[in-house]
Amino acid sequence: MPSSLKFAIAAACAFAGVAAQADEAAPGVERQRSLVRMVRQDCGSCHGMRLTGGLGPALTREALAARPLESLVATTLHGRPGTPMPGWASLLSEADARWVAERLQAGFPEEAGAAR
Repeated sequence: MPSSLKFAIAAACAFAGVAAQADEAAPGVERQRSLVRMVRQDCGSCHGMRLTGGLGPALTREALAARPLESLVATTLHGRPGTPMPGWASLLSEADARWVAERLQAGFPEEAGAAR
């Protein structure tokens, strides 16, 4: 196979991967509010209501700083075998899980109207 054809095929595959990621847009504002509540309530039941740790490890910006984003997304969706951490793929899309992981790495927001 000529190298120019190999390059064209590789470029088309790379473009398709980028396009697929772009198609799965970040969640809208209402879904974001729902995700913040879910993380604060559901994830907080194991990771602590302030996400500083409990049954599960802390989910603070500092605790997650060295963790690869893709690893956080995969853990959110599929859980951690051999631990109490369940997968959330039945309730979250990959875009939802990515949004949550990005927010966790940045310092997770409070719920709207929550007392500080």
